[in-house]
Amino acid sequence: EKVEFPLNCSNLVNHTTVFEPKESSTNKTCPDYFRWIHQDLKQWKSSGITKDMIERGKPIADFRLVIVNGEAYVERYIRSFQTRDLFTIWGILQLLRLYPGKVPDLDLLFYCGDNTVIMKSDYKGRYAALAPPVFHYCGEEAALDIVFPDWSFWGWVEVNIKPWEEQLRAIKKERERIKWEKREPYAYWKGNPTSPDRGDLLNCNVSDKHDWNARLYVQDWAKEIQEGFKHSKLEDQCTHSMMPMQHFWPIRNENKCRDLKFAVEWGNNHTHKTEAIGKAGSKFIEEALTMQNVYDYMFHLLNEYSKLLKFKPTIPPNARRLCSETTEQGLLKEFMVQSMVKSPSDILPCALPPPFKPQAIQASLKAKDKIARQVETWETEYWKKLKA
Repeated sequence: EKVEFPLNCSNLVNHTTVFEPKESSTNKTCPDYFRWIHQDLKQWKSSGITKDMIERGKPIADFRLVIVNGEAYVERYIRSFQTRDLFTIWGILQLLRLYPGKVPDLDLLFYCGDNTVIMKSDYKGRYAALAPPVFHYCGEEAALDIVFPDWSFWGWVEVNIKPWEEQLRAIKKERERIKWEKREPYAYWKGNPTSPDRGDLLNCNVSDKHDWNARLYVQDWAKEIQEGFKHSKLEDQCTHSMMPMQHFWPIRNENKCRDLKFAVEWGNNHTHKTEAIGKAGSKFIEEALTMQNVYDYMFHLLNEYSKLLKFKPTIPPNARRLCSETTEQGLLKEFMVQSMVKSPSDILPCALPPPFKPQAIQASLKAKDKIARQVETWETEYWKKLKA
């Protein structure tokens, strides 16, 4: 029988803090996307990570997290947007509860903003060894940011997105309520146009002059908060169908409206194919994006990162010790209690697969490019027929 953790740090004396998996436990291989952990840390594989690199990255970071002997300490530098830092740190604390004594000593920086910050172009040639390692929710080909699970896996209080396990159950329930063939045949987007790309996307909305087969909605968060989030439940977004090729459909930044219209037309004329794609996407998030996999991804990422450290982590003078005791109230506390790890895991983390071979990465990029070109060819033919 599992022993549950107490909520209060002061009660941790005489409490089980050892990871003791079942003797029959075997660690299955992690999903294939775990291989990107190696790729994200590749920049520092030969040089390692020095104390000086950490110091150089401090002006970029929201906070610094240090783990020593299984205890977490944080040094905050700036106030993060909303509660991103709070729930990111909360997630790391839950990892320590899930695998007590297994997360190694480490010292890392975390940035909680939207855009990538460590650009490859700034760290080429003789400057390559100067790149500061900074963890972040986002990555891209042009950046060195180390990708870490999004804070909203543990809840996004400000927009009432529940912790992931609860949210996923709601999505599955709502998806089953409205069958695929009964969903509205449009591309759907709802959100806040906080970037030029999102603002440009709104030009593709239905108007007196055009119908691009898209239904796009600006989210008025102030109004939603007043009305208790009645119209912004994530599970309710599944009445519309976007049409990917495998898990998504490629839409070009410079040709959004025409791409959207063709994507929906193709999907509405190939309903069995698009339903299969939709089911594949659902299967991926239900099976590959479980909270167990989220925690295992964190575990392996932090473990591989710690191997690169060229110094012994020590507690910064201005850092504060953290624990899973929560003094938060209202929705903050509700989400934290919902997402709290109640007892240590009794199974091993999944086994980290080896890095992608360079040929495999190139083959994947070529395959994606080929699919994109095929879609562009179909679209060109579609618009030619409309003009004929």
